Amino acid sequence: MTGWNAADIPDQHGRTVIVTGATSGLGAEAARALAAAGATVILACRDQDKARATADDIGGGVEIRRLDLADLSSVRAFAAGLDCDIDVLINNAGVMAVPRGTTADGFERHLGVNHLGPFALTGLLVNRVRGRVVTVTSGLHVLGRVRADLQFERRRYQRWLAYAQSKLANLLFAYELQRRLAATGRRTVSVAAHPGVTATEGQRADTSLQGKVLAGGPAQSPAMGVLPLLYAATAPDVRGGVCIGPDGFLQRHGYPTVVGTSRRSRDAERAAWLWRRSEELTGVRYAIERIGVA
Repeated sequence: MTGWNAADIPDQHGRTVIVTGATSGLGAEAARALAAAGATVILACRDQDKARATADDIGGGVEIRRLDLADLSSVRAFAAGLDCDIDVLINNAGVMAVPRGTTADGFERHLGVNHLGPFALTGLLVNRVRGRVVTVTSGLHVLGRVRADLQFERRRYQRWLAYAQSKLANLLFAYELQRRLAATGRRTVSVAAHPGVTATEGQRADTSLQGKVLAGGPAQSPAMGVLPLLYAATAPDVRGGVCIGPDGFLQRHGYPTVVGTSRRSRDAERAAWLWRRSEELTGVRYAIERIGVA
Protein backbone atom coordinates (compact mmCIF):
# COMPACT_ATOMS: atom_id res chain seq x y z
CA MET A 1 0.00 0.00 0.00
CA THR A 2 3.05 2.26 -0.22
CA GLY A 3 2.03 5.68 -1.53
CA TRP A 4 -1.68 4.80 -1.62
CA ASN A 5 -3.78 7.92 -2.20
CA ALA A 6 -7.29 9.02 -3.08
CA ALA A 7 -6.74 8.20 -6.76
CA ASP A 8 -6.46 4.54 -5.71
CA ILE A 9 -9.96 4.34 -4.24
CA PRO A 10 -11.83 1.52 -6.02
CA ASP A 11 -15.00 2.35 -7.94
CA GLN A 12 -17.72 3.10 -5.39
CA HIS A 13 -20.74 3.28 -7.71
CA GLY A 14 -23.76 1.57 -6.18
CA ARG A 15 -22.37 1.89 -2.65
CA THR A 16 -23.78 3.98 0.20
CA VAL A 17 -21.51 5.45 2.86
CA ILE A 18 -22.38 7.37 6.01
CA VAL A 19 -19.80 9.90 7.17
CA THR A 20 -20.45 11.53 10.52
CA GLY A 21 -19.09 15.01 11.13
CA ALA A 22 -18.77 15.76 7.42
CA THR A 23 -19.00 19.56 7.54
CA SER A 24 -15.24 20.21 7.72
CA GLY A 25 -11.82 18.65 8.07
CA LEU A 26 -11.48 14.90 7.68
CA GLY A 27 -15.21 14.27 7.31
CA ALA A 28 -15.60 16.73 4.46
CA GLU A 29 -12.47 15.38 2.74
CA ALA A 30 -13.71 11.80 3.07
CA ALA A 31 -17.15 12.69 1.73
CA ARG A 32 -15.64 14.53 -1.23
CA ALA A 33 -13.31 11.68 -2.18
CA LEU A 34 -15.96 8.98 -1.82
CA ALA A 35 -18.53 10.92 -3.83
CA ALA A 36 -15.91 11.51 -6.54
CA ALA A 37 -15.38 7.72 -6.65
CA GLY A 38 -19.11 7.21 -7.26
CA ALA A 39 -20.51 6.50 -3.81
CA THR A 40 -23.75 7.91 -2.46
CA VAL A 41 -22.54 9.68 0.68
CA ILE A 42 -24.83 10.54 3.56
CA LEU A 43 -23.53 13.58 5.41
CA ALA A 44 -24.56 12.94 9.02
CA CYS A 45 -24.10 16.32 10.64
CA ARG A 46 -25.37 18.42 13.52
CA ASP A 47 -25.13 21.78 11.70
CA GLN A 48 -27.40 21.58 8.68
CA ASP A 49 -26.31 24.91 7.21
CA LYS A 50 -22.68 23.79 7.17
CA ALA A 51 -23.75 20.43 5.78
CA ARG A 52 -25.55 22.14 2.89
CA ALA A 53 -22.45 24.22 2.18
CA THR A 54 -20.34 21.05 2.10
CA ALA A 55 -22.87 19.33 -0.16
CA ASP A 56 -22.89 22.31 -2.52
CA ASP A 57 -19.10 22.27 -2.62
CA ILE A 58 -19.01 18.55 -3.44
CA GLY A 59 -21.63 19.09 -6.09
CA GLY A 60 -23.43 15.75 -6.23
CA GLY A 61 -23.73 12.25 -4.89
CA VAL A 62 -24.49 13.35 -1.34
CA GLU A 63 -27.49 13.43 0.97
CA ILE A 64 -27.85 15.41 4.20
CA ARG A 65 -29.25 13.94 7.41
CA ARG A 66 -29.24 15.57 10.84
CA LEU A 67 -27.25 13.77 13.52
CA ASP A 68 -26.12 15.14 16.87
CA LEU A 69 -23.96 12.58 18.65
CA ALA A 70 -24.27 14.60 21.85
CA ASP A 71 -27.98 13.71 22.00
CA LEU A 72 -29.10 10.08 21.99
CA SER A 73 -32.60 11.08 20.89
CA SER A 74 -31.01 12.52 17.72
CA VAL A 75 -29.02 9.32 17.22
CA ARG A 76 -32.17 7.23 17.48
CA ALA A 77 -34.09 9.54 15.14
CA PHE A 78 -31.28 9.38 12.57
CA ALA A 79 -31.22 5.59 12.62
CA ALA A 80 -35.00 5.32 12.47
CA GLY A 81 -35.13 7.70 9.50
CA LEU A 82 -32.75 5.72 7.28
CA ASP A 83 -34.54 3.74 4.58
CA CYS A 84 -31.56 1.99 3.00
CA ASP A 85 -28.79 -0.48 3.73
CA ILE A 86 -25.31 0.90 4.28
CA ASP A 87 -22.07 -0.36 2.81
CA VAL A 88 -19.75 1.63 5.07
CA LEU A 89 -20.29 3.58 8.28
CA ILE A 90 -17.46 6.01 9.09
CA ASN A 91 -17.62 7.13 12.72
CA ASN A 92 -15.60 10.29 12.24
CA ALA A 93 -17.30 13.08 14.21
CA GLY A 94 -15.84 14.07 17.53
CA VAL A 95 -14.58 16.77 19.85
CA MET A 96 -10.98 17.34 20.91
CA ALA A 97 -9.67 18.68 24.22
CA VAL A 98 -12.72 20.84 24.91
CA PRO A 99 -13.46 22.37 28.33
CA ARG A 100 -15.46 20.29 30.76
CA GLY A 101 -19.10 19.98 29.74
CA THR A 102 -21.89 17.47 29.38
CA THR A 103 -24.05 16.18 26.55
CA ALA A 104 -27.83 16.33 26.39
CA ASP A 105 -27.88 13.00 28.23
CA GLY A 106 -25.51 14.16 30.97
CA PHE A 107 -22.37 12.38 29.74
CA GLU A 108 -18.92 13.94 29.96
CA ARG A 109 -18.57 15.56 26.57
CA HIS A 110 -15.58 13.63 25.17
CA LEU A 111 -16.99 10.31 26.28
CA GLY A 112 -20.48 11.16 25.04
CA VAL A 113 -19.61 12.55 21.61
CA ASN A 114 -16.53 10.50 20.77
CA HIS A 115 -17.55 7.11 22.14
CA LEU A 116 -21.09 6.70 23.46
CA GLY A 117 -22.77 8.46 20.52
CA PRO A 118 -20.94 6.35 17.90
CA PHE A 119 -21.46 3.22 20.03
CA ALA A 120 -25.22 3.82 20.03
CA LEU A 121 -25.33 4.75 16.35
CA THR A 122 -23.41 1.65 15.30
CA GLY A 123 -25.57 -0.57 17.48
CA LEU A 124 -28.75 0.78 15.94
CA LEU A 125 -27.38 0.29 12.41
CA VAL A 126 -25.16 -2.77 12.78
CA ASN A 127 -27.51 -5.17 11.00
CA ARG A 128 -27.83 -2.78 8.06
CA VAL A 129 -24.10 -2.24 7.50
CA ARG A 130 -23.06 -4.71 4.82
CA GLY A 131 -19.36 -3.94 4.49
CA ARG A 132 -17.40 -2.04 7.10
CA VAL A 133 -17.57 0.04 10.24
CA VAL A 134 -14.65 2.48 10.39
CA THR A 135 -14.05 4.13 13.77
CA VAL A 136 -11.71 7.11 13.86
CA THR A 137 -9.27 7.19 16.76
CA SER A 138 -6.08 9.14 17.49
CA GLY A 139 -2.43 8.45 18.16
CA LEU A 140 -3.03 10.12 21.51
CA HIS A 141 -4.96 7.05 22.63
CA VAL A 142 -1.61 5.96 24.11
CA LEU A 143 -2.15 8.52 26.89
CA GLY A 144 -5.61 7.20 27.69
CA ARG A 145 -6.86 5.06 30.56
CA VAL A 146 -10.39 3.66 30.49
CA ARG A 147 -11.27 3.65 34.17
CA ALA A 148 -14.36 2.92 36.23
CA ASP A 149 -14.68 6.69 36.68
CA LEU A 150 -15.38 7.15 32.97
CA GLN A 151 -16.89 10.61 33.38
CA PHE A 152 -14.29 12.23 35.66
CA GLU A 153 -16.75 12.47 38.50
CA ARG A 154 -14.20 11.56 41.17
CA ARG A 155 -10.93 12.57 39.52
CA ARG A 156 -9.71 15.97 38.47
CA TYR A 157 -10.83 16.82 34.97
CA GLN A 158 -8.04 17.22 32.41
CA ARG A 159 -9.27 17.88 28.91
CA TRP A 160 -6.43 16.13 27.08
CA LEU A 161 -6.70 13.05 29.27
CA ALA A 162 -10.48 13.02 28.77
CA TYR A 163 -9.86 13.17 25.01
CA ALA A 164 -7.22 10.43 25.18
CA GLN A 165 -9.57 8.20 27.18
CA SER A 166 -12.28 8.61 24.53
CA LYS A 167 -9.83 7.75 21.75
CA LEU A 168 -8.70 4.63 23.61
CA ALA A 169 -12.38 3.78 24.00
CA ASN A 170 -12.72 4.05 20.21
CA LEU A 171 -10.08 1.37 19.73
CA LEU A 172 -11.46 -0.90 22.44
CA PHE A 173 -14.86 -0.60 20.75
CA ALA A 174 -13.55 -1.19 17.22
CA TYR A 175 -11.64 -4.32 18.22
CA GLU A 176 -14.45 -5.71 20.37
CA LEU A 177 -16.97 -5.09 17.60
CA GLN A 178 -14.79 -7.12 15.24
CA ARG A 179 -14.66 -9.99 17.74
CA ARG A 180 -18.44 -9.97 18.04
CA LEU A 181 -19.02 -9.74 14.29
CA ALA A 182 -16.63 -12.63 13.67
CA ALA A 183 -18.29 -14.72 16.39
CA THR A 184 -21.62 -14.51 14.52
CA GLY A 185 -20.07 -15.38 11.16
CA ARG A 186 -20.67 -11.90 9.74
CA ARG A 187 -18.51 -10.80 6.84
CA THR A 188 -18.97 -7.19 7.87
CA VAL A 189 -15.74 -5.99 9.46
CA SER A 190 -14.79 -3.39 12.03
CA VAL A 191 -11.59 -1.42 11.51
CA ALA A 192 -10.06 1.62 13.21
CA ALA A 193 -8.20 4.48 11.55
CA HIS A 194 -6.32 7.55 12.69
CA PRO A 195 -5.07 10.56 10.71
CA GLY A 196 -1.79 11.28 12.46
CA VAL A 197 -1.08 14.96 13.07
CA THR A 198 -3.48 16.72 10.74
CA ALA A 199 -4.61 20.34 10.49
CA THR A 200 -8.22 19.74 11.43
CA GLU A 201 -10.53 22.39 12.82
CA GLY A 202 -10.08 21.05 16.35
CA GLN A 203 -6.32 21.13 16.21
CA ARG A 204 -6.21 24.63 14.74
CA ALA A 205 -8.49 25.82 17.53
CA ASP A 206 -6.11 24.61 20.23
CA THR A 207 -3.30 27.15 20.55
CA SER A 208 -2.17 26.09 24.04
CA LEU A 209 1.41 25.06 24.75
CA GLN A 210 0.16 21.63 25.80
CA GLY A 211 -1.65 21.23 22.50
CA LYS A 212 1.46 22.23 20.53
CA VAL A 213 3.63 19.79 22.49
CA LEU A 214 1.19 16.92 21.95
CA ALA A 215 0.94 17.74 18.24
CA GLY A 216 4.70 17.28 18.03
CA GLY A 217 5.41 19.43 15.00
CA PRO A 218 3.82 20.69 11.77
CA ALA A 219 0.50 19.20 10.77
CA GLN A 220 -0.17 17.60 7.42
CA SER A 221 -3.12 18.65 5.30
CA PRO A 222 -6.60 17.14 5.72
CA ALA A 223 -6.20 15.71 2.21
CA MET A 224 -3.28 13.62 3.53
CA GLY A 225 -4.74 12.97 6.96
CA VAL A 226 -7.90 11.48 5.51
CA LEU A 227 -6.06 8.78 3.55
CA PRO A 228 -6.04 6.21 6.39
CA LEU A 229 -9.82 6.66 6.76
CA LEU A 230 -10.36 6.22 3.04
CA TYR A 231 -8.08 3.19 2.90
CA ALA A 232 -9.90 1.62 5.84
CA ALA A 233 -13.24 2.28 4.16
CA THR A 234 -12.44 1.11 0.63
CA ALA A 235 -9.24 -0.89 0.13
CA PRO A 236 -10.03 -4.52 -0.80
CA ASP A 237 -7.34 -6.05 1.41
CA VAL A 238 -8.40 -4.48 4.72
CA ARG A 239 -8.97 -7.00 7.50
CA GLY A 240 -11.15 -6.48 10.52
CA GLY A 241 -9.61 -5.78 13.92
CA VAL A 242 -6.73 -3.61 12.69
CA CYS A 243 -5.91 0.07 12.79
CA ILE A 244 -4.87 2.02 9.71
CA GLY A 245 -2.65 5.07 10.23
CA PRO A 246 0.20 7.02 8.62
CA ASP A 247 3.40 5.16 7.79
CA GLY A 248 5.75 7.97 8.82
CA PHE A 249 7.77 8.59 11.98
CA LEU A 250 5.70 7.88 15.11
CA GLN A 251 2.61 7.56 12.89
CA ARG A 252 2.43 11.36 12.64
CA HIS A 253 2.51 11.81 8.87
CA GLY A 254 2.50 9.77 5.71
CA TYR A 255 0.56 7.29 3.65
CA PRO A 256 -1.81 4.64 5.05
CA THR A 257 -0.62 1.37 6.48
CA VAL A 258 -1.59 -1.05 9.24
CA VAL A 259 -0.17 0.40 12.47
CA GLY A 260 0.34 -0.84 15.98
CA THR A 261 -1.72 0.43 18.89
CA SER A 262 -1.15 0.34 22.63
CA ARG A 263 -1.33 -2.75 24.79
CA ARG A 264 -4.28 -1.20 26.61
CA SER A 265 -6.20 -0.94 23.33
CA ARG A 266 -5.88 -4.74 22.94
CA ASP A 267 -7.16 -5.55 26.43
CA ALA A 268 -10.17 -7.79 25.62
CA GLU A 269 -11.30 -7.89 29.24
CA ARG A 270 -11.39 -4.11 29.50
CA ALA A 271 -13.11 -3.92 26.11
CA ALA A 272 -15.86 -6.27 27.27
CA TRP A 273 -16.30 -4.21 30.44
CA LEU A 274 -16.53 -0.98 28.42
CA TRP A 275 -19.04 -2.61 26.07
CA ARG A 276 -21.32 -3.61 28.95
CA ARG A 277 -21.02 -0.18 30.53
CA SER A 278 -21.74 1.54 27.21
CA GLU A 279 -24.89 -0.54 26.72
CA GLU A 280 -26.02 0.44 30.22
CA LEU A 281 -25.36 4.14 29.67
CA THR A 282 -26.90 4.39 26.18
CA GLY A 283 -29.67 1.81 26.47
CA VAL A 284 -28.56 0.37 23.12
CA ARG A 285 -27.95 -3.37 23.21
CA TYR A 286 -26.42 -5.05 20.21
CA ALA A 287 -28.16 -8.01 18.60
CA ILE A 288 -25.80 -8.84 15.75
CA GLU A 289 -27.40 -11.01 13.08
CA ARG A 290 -25.71 -13.44 10.69
CA ILE A 291 -26.13 -11.31 7.59
CA GLY A 292 -24.12 -9.04 5.31
CA VAL A 293 -21.46 -9.29 2.65
CA ALA A 294 -17.98 -7.88 2.53
